[in-house]
Amino acid sequence: MKYTTKSVLIARMPRIGENEFKTASIKLFKINDAHKTEELPTETFEYENIEKIIIKNIEIDYYLEGNDLIINNLEEINIEKKGNVIEIY
Repeated sequence: MKYTTKSVLIARMPRIGENEFKTASIKLFKINDAHKTEELPTETFEYENIEKIIIKNIEIDYYLEGNDLIINNLEEINIEKKGNVIEIY
């Protein structure tokens, strides 16, 4: 599904119940570097039992002080769940 957004924060959350894999959290923001502010996400998605996230053709910043990926300077993003994999492009 396609979303209009300026930045995305991708994080992992604990497993739920007897799931084999962790839960993926994807948050959309209307500003860059929203993790440095008190800005609330415009949308939040949580996907249970996700083995991996594939990110295609996007510039990514990874901050070693945390576990999250930040994607800035976007106009729109596509998020598709295929089984226990999420594709972002």
